[in-house]
Amino acid sequence: MDGSGPFSCPICLEPLREPVTLPCGHNFCLACLGALWPHRGAGGAGGPGGTARCPLCQEPFPDGLQLRKNHTLSELLQLRQGSGPGPGPGSGPARAPEPVAPSAPPSAPEPSAPCAPEPWPAGEEPVRCDACPEGAALPAALSCLSCFASFCPAHLGPHERSPALRGHRLVPPLRRLEESLCPRHLRPLERYCRAERVCLCEACAAQEHRGHELVPLEQERALQEAEQPKVLSAVEDRMDELGAGIAQSRRTVALIKSAAVAERERVSQLFAEAAAVLQGFQTEVLAFIDEGEATLLGRSQGDLRRQEEQRSRLSRARRNLSQVPEADSVSFLQELLALRLALEEGCGPGPGPPRELSFTKSSQAVQVVRDGLASACTSQWEQLQGLGSDEDGLQKPGTEDAESQDPESTNSLESEAPRDYFLKFAYIVDLDSDTADKFLQLFGTKGVKRVLCPINYPESPTRFTHCEQVLGEGALDRGTYYWEVEIIEGWVSVGVMAEDFSPQEPYDRGRLGRNAHSCCLQWNGRSFSVWFHGLEVLLPQPFSPTVGICLEYADRALAFYAVRDGKMSLLRRLKSSRARRCGTPASPVDPFQSRLDSHFAELFTHRLKPAFFLESVDAHLQIGPLKKSCISVLKRR
Repeated sequence: MDGSGPFSCPICLEPLREPVTLPCGHNFCLACLGALWPHRGAGGAGGPGGTARCPLCQEPFPDGLQLRKNHTLSELLQLRQGSGPGPGPGSGPARAPEPVAPSAPPSAPEPSAPCAPEPWPAGEEPVRCDACPEGAALPAALSCLSCFASFCPAHLGPHERSPALRGHRLVPPLRRLEESLCPRHLRPLERYCRAERVCLCEACAAQEHRGHELVPLEQERALQEAEQPKVLSAVEDRMDELGAGIAQSRRTVALIKSAAVAERERVSQLFAEAAAVLQGFQTEVLAFIDEGEATLLGRSQGDLRRQEEQRSRLSRARRNLSQVPEADSVSFLQELLALRLALEEGCGPGPGPPRELSFTKSSQAVQVVRDGLASACTSQWEQLQGLGSDEDGLQKPGTEDAESQDPESTNSLESEAPRDYFLKFAYIVDLDSDTADKFLQLFGTKGVKRVLCPINYPESPTRFTHCEQVLGEGALDRGTYYWEVEIIEGWVSVGVMAEDFSPQEPYDRGRLGRNAHSCCLQWNGRSFSVWFHGLEVLLPQPFSPTVGICLEYADRALAFYAVRDGKMSLLRRLKSSRARRCGTPASPVDPFQSRLDSHFAELFTHRLKPAFFLESVDAHLQIGPLKKSCISVLKRR
């Protein structure tokens, strides 16, 4: 019988032994299918190995398929070969000559077969052959993405001899073959979509990704391997930057802690000294009260004793006079004279009460000290809180006068700085794909465009769900930052947003500049305007395709500039102004500036991120390139 005829097994190329017929109509040896489906065994096609497929046509079969011997085909083979396992005396001329089996390794070698395992990295378990007996499987040489199995060199023979199996895709051994299959179509991943950067099977390429740029996996890998050194170099640079930033941050943390400890000790010492001064002053005032009380009390008590003695003498003289008999004229005259003398002795006004008690002024003096201390504490506390507006901790001379003026009057000075000055604070902005709305398509980390069809981004808790917005990577919390944006088309808003702002806010409150956690510059196709906390102010400046954003965290200010030919033109600088001092003339109330004065400083209590809002369906922007020689903020830290 011809080894490639209809009565031969396509796997071992030998006459069928215990033939099994699959639903697709192809016949195989029961032992050969058991070798290809080791986890299913000879009794069925179900089990943990996944969906079974025909080795020839790759038609999938249900998990519950039972592999049973085809008795009719088995009897037909016996009649074709003659009754009995061996040739009879007269059967030689009637039988087709039995072909000699080619010298190839057996389909299921014994453990003692000379098939030594290939070397494997130390400490890593090699991928085992799925056709070898369980418990004695040899290391696999290749994996077949069509059979979904791995084979050792001995069991790769059918793939080398059978024309039907030569078209199977063989790859280096894979530990988890299911990761190389499309989870939807259970087909090998053979194509790569450059538009969505995913691996695809042929079915996905013909359906969902029709019209996309598709290339073979090997071609894309070669391209990505060529880009790998550049990516690794960028990673190393980024890690160096982060390492330098971490070291600087650690030094800053240690400096802050040591400075806080020293300042706390100094403040405690000064408060102790101030308490000692107050305690000494209290002792002196109480002693002054005691001394004044003793002096005035001794004088008043002496006058009281004298008056009581005089009253007592007058009372005795009057009583003696009243007891003299009427016939005793001598005694009458003598007692009356004694009464006159006692009366004359006490003539004249008494000392009277003191007009003023000197020690009663003590409470007034202490009250003055108390009020002065409270006023000084309040004044110093307000000044201490105001020191946070400058990085060096000292208030700049003339700041109060400058800020008491109209905010726009100081902007003219700010606008005269050249672009090279701002490039010293250049900040490299990369778009964070985990925050992009599903209707925004990113081009690398610098470009973004609004599209009509949603993009199937992975789930992310930081992704905007109701607004076509995207944030930049990294959060800003100190220093000065500058970046530029090129408006290519459509309505675009650029600004900053608090890092902890919820991306699930509804459209009316979640848009950039419509809440207290963000502010922005908007181009609406006709004019520029600035938004904060739901209020808008139109700007008279003409359109500029390049917009510069300068975030001055120390001054709690955000400025927008039009950039043309290396020149900066201030559009608007947002900052809260201090309350006007008494005596200055009143000015008309500006609702937008009042809103800034009330809430804008609170925005800087959060960590801020660059934010972008693409309002119209054709909106498109690009983060503008800065000079290559400029140093990012991370490096400067």
